[in-house]
Amino acid sequence: MAKCKTDCIEKPISLIFEKFGRIVGNYPIVFFIVPLLVAAALGAGFMFLGEREANDIEDQFTPVNGPAKQEREIVLKYFPKSEEFSQLRLSSEGTYASLIITGLEGANIWTEAAFTDIIEIDRQVKNITTGNTYEILCAKTKGKCMSNAILDIINYSPGEIISTPIRYPMNNGTFLGTSVGGVDLKTGGSEISSAKAVRLFYFLKEENTTLNNLWLTGFLKFFSNYSELKTKTKVKEEVEDRLAETYKEAAVSITITTLTDVMSFYIGLLTPFGSVQSFCMYTSTAILFCYIFNITFFGACLALNGRREKGNKHWLTCMKVPEVDSVNATGNVCCVGGAYDEDTGTDEAMPMDLFFKNHYSPFLTKTWVKISVCLFYSGYLAVSIYGCLQLQEGLDLKHLATDGSYVGSYYDDEDQLFSSYGPNVMLVITDENFQYWNSDARQNLDLCLEHFQNLSMASKHSEILPISWLTAYIKFGQSPGIHLDNETQFKQHLPAFLRFSGFSEDVNFTNNKILASRMFIQTVNITTAVDEKNMLNAFRETAERCGKLQTAVNVMVYHPAFIYYDQYAVIVSNTIQNIAVATCVMLLISLLLIPNPLCSVWVTFAIASVIVGVTGFMALWDVSLDSVSMINLVICIGFSVDFSAHISYAFVASEELSVNEKAKEALYKLGYPIIQGAASTIAGVVVLAAAKSYIFRTFFKIMFLVILFGAVHGVVFIPVFLTFFGICDRKSRTKPDKDTPSEMQSEKSNRNPQQVSTVKSNGHTNERFTSPDSY
Repeated sequence: MAKCKTDCIEKPISLIFEKFGRIVGNYPIVFFIVPLLVAAALGAGFMFLGEREANDIEDQFTPVNGPAKQEREIVLKYFPKSEEFSQLRLSSEGTYASLIITGLEGANIWTEAAFTDIIEIDRQVKNITTGNTYEILCAKTKGKCMSNAILDIINYSPGEIISTPIRYPMNNGTFLGTSVGGVDLKTGGSEISSAKAVRLFYFLKEENTTLNNLWLTGFLKFFSNYSELKTKTKVKEEVEDRLAETYKEAAVSITITTLTDVMSFYIGLLTPFGSVQSFCMYTSTAILFCYIFNITFFGACLALNGRREKGNKHWLTCMKVPEVDSVNATGNVCCVGGAYDEDTGTDEAMPMDLFFKNHYSPFLTKTWVKISVCLFYSGYLAVSIYGCLQLQEGLDLKHLATDGSYVGSYYDDEDQLFSSYGPNVMLVITDENFQYWNSDARQNLDLCLEHFQNLSMASKHSEILPISWLTAYIKFGQSPGIHLDNETQFKQHLPAFLRFSGFSEDVNFTNNKILASRMFIQTVNITTAVDEKNMLNAFRETAERCGKLQTAVNVMVYHPAFIYYDQYAVIVSNTIQNIAVATCVMLLISLLLIPNPLCSVWVTFAIASVIVGVTGFMALWDVSLDSVSMINLVICIGFSVDFSAHISYAFVASEELSVNEKAKEALYKLGYPIIQGAASTIAGVVVLAAAKSYIFRTFFKIMFLVILFGAVHGVVFIPVFLTFFGICDRKSRTKPDKDTPSEMQSEKSNRNPQQVSTVKSNGHTNERFTSPDSY
């Protein structure tokens, strides 16, 4: 059964590619020109690239169906956007521009001179014109543009910043925690004595998307200018025969690699992150086209070059050069492609191949070396697992911008100067039947709010209490003649109270029924990704706890930032899901194309081992698990299979009789190509190490780890591990039994010494050609 499951698939595929290779060898011009024409035609698609740009951070870097997005839909259902703008009650981040203004070298900005400049900057921002002014596009409250609280407090008069006592974080009911940063207070009080930063916001009406984008572009433009291996077969054979043999032996290996790479990327489409989905779709499609061009266009190039060799023409000028005798055959290296044996017609072995054959592989197969390799692998695995336990989660938004950009600087200043206060979290009561007028129900609601207030990340400041319309309404109800414990009176006085109190956006009172209401809890000291994760989990767990009180309080928590925090809830589970599914697919493909099930398991083991190593070491290299690194881990699956699959296939395909000899032959054939592929790939990405973008640096780090660990598995770990299992052999061969050592040696010596092997390692394919009876 095992024989049919493997060779019954592998051999027909090899024969198909052999025939296809002969066709390419007969008609190289066709396969040279047609792919170029197809590429040129498809290249016209770049005309539509602009239409496919996606600059929405939320769309690309947050879970597609994250809980916070569903919570936002509920908020929008009960509290639709109002013409009266309120930053506190936004269901999304809003459309806005923002400035953080600091003194030079952290100097005090709480001075008249500094606020003279700040007010002038504010005036210049409001005068930016891109067809429409800020006054026309701004979000309005009571008919006026939403202003900045700190400038309102001093009435846009710089001198009043000194003469007017301003308290922090609450100044006469106005919260300044997100407007003033790096604050020092006067001794024994809450009055501001100095500050290091002031932040200004300019919110726009969200419905004017096109006009808003123009104004925001003008805003950015204004401040950007502000003054501030062996080659070819028997060289004398016909080109068609050489190419047919090439395709017969190489195409299966290339197909394995392509299938594994494409499948690993298509599996990445299962992730809920838009950026990962886009990357995987584009990359898998690119690999498919690369595969098609390899078996058509590149084959045609080989055929044309083979004809050049046959005609003994110069490699550059294609002019015919004089023939040389066998003694000086090596002098033809630039014309024919390399030194070859006149008797056998095959290329001479390269020095690196001989190194792997005569030195490295005999060394690696020594017993004490195998034991050392196992110990070394144990250490590698231990460090990798330790690193996995240290892995941090989450994507810092500033990492999406280049180092030194205004965005990065903005977020750096925000982290440093405005980290004392976190999101003001919305608590939405969605129970239409909740009896707000019932004292027992209110008591349970107060107990629920107390649970939230007792959270470590909730503000304990005496002046920063939960913003609650109900608390204010109960105080209002203490007036003579009002009895809010009565349902009728509660509902009767509610509309008037909501109108004059400013809480009209916090209660959905429709058809004499409170469909939903909301309150707010201020959080503090949310500075790291761990803080954000803990806060999100704590608030959601507390909301569930409220639903289990004697009188259930159905509370939903929400803040626009939760859209981004949701990545913490899914990033680990989705990464594990993608890796597990991809590994299973790799196992299935290996079982179909590698002529031994056990060796297919070794390939899968190698993939898992490389993934664990990359994950652990990337954590130790200061790379977090986020949507960016998830993309690279998806790449890891495709690349890690290249090395182990090829070395395992060569081991299985070997006709040597002992496992050590099989390992030696596999390393002789593939050791140098693996090193070539690894070195050239690392050389190709090493320039990204100095990139100013976190995304590119992360790509380099993970790619470096993938290639390094993959190569080490390919030329060290897997060859050793395969020797431990002598059954990892190609059972499908039918050969007469050799009864004596002399017969066995005779059979061995009659083989053609130049056998084929092909490795595709990270885009590099190296072929060695063989005679038809090699397999």
